[in-house]
Amino acid sequence: MTNTDTTGTLPFAAEEPARMEWAKHAPEVYKAIVRLDVAARQGLDPRLAELVKIRASQLNHCAFCLDMHSKDALAAGESVERIVQLTAWEESRHFYTEKEIAAIELTEAVTVLTEGFVPDEVYERAAKHFDEAELSQLIAAIAVINAWNRFGVTCRMTPGHYQPGQHH
Repeated sequence: MTNTDTTGTLPFAAEEPARMEWAKHAPEVYKAIVRLDVAARQGLDPRLAELVKIRASQLNHCAFCLDMHSKDALAAGESVERIVQLTAWEESRHFYTEKEIAAIELTEAVTVLTEGFVPDEVYERAAKHFDEAELSQLIAAIAVINAWNRFGVTCRMTPGHYQPGQHH
């Protein structure tokens, strides 16, 4: 069956198949990262956690994770507008709280380490909005989504089939 556009007339490009089902071939690694993901989310606001996952996935170009976390964010009560504006959050700061902005900035700094270390001012802004326990959880959540993104991008996991809450 060919997917078509919203008018039902124009065919979409063919869906790229996944390169590999890595979780099937490394089940213990998969189970361990799932446990780490669950642990990292503890104590974090679910909507904030989804914004962080979406932003990291945007930076890492992980289509599978963008599909998953956009759907999970919507299911958690996030607005379409805030999800769409996340790619341009610096110009759309008024859509987010100062705490969310601090988390988004930290997400970018931790995700794009090729540009250097996490700047002191970014870390300090985050530390003003999160106590040490919550900040530790936030850093863990950022690290975990970056790990998921690496699997997703490398194995070319196919977006579009995820249902909200499917992997929780």
